[in-house]
Order: sequence, then structure tokens, then C-alpha cells
Amino acid sequence: MSDVRRYTVTGMTCGHCVSSVTEEVQEIPGVVTVDVALDSGTLTVTSSQPIDYGAVEAAVEEAGYQLA
Repeated sequence: MSDVRRYTVTGMTCGHCVSSVTEEVQEIPGVVTVDVALDSGTLTVTSSQPIDYGAVEAAVEEAGYQLA
């Protein structure tokens, strides 16, 4: 069973931003897929188990952005 969570990322302005966020979030153990929509700032994370909000927040911040 998979767990799907949606977040809003602020500060992204280009495809490189999307790639950075995607790469960092994919490093979180248990993450199966990451989808980032630049136009809306939506980050959708599908995982094999519930992922801690703090882990996602830390990954987004490591990429240089913030969760709204």
C-alpha cells in the first residue's frame, strides 16, 4: 500500500529548481515517486510508508526552497 502526500513549495522559478527538489526528495528512504509541478508549486510524494513531514521539509530546504 502506498502513501501519497502533497505539499506546496515556494521559490521555484525554473526546470532546474524542479530537478533540485526532485533529486533531494527522492533520497528519502521509502519514497517511490516524486512529482513536482512548477506552475503550481505542488510537490506530490508517493512512498511505500508514511514519510515524516520533517524529512520532506529538510529535503526541500537542502534543495534551496521552502514548504509553504
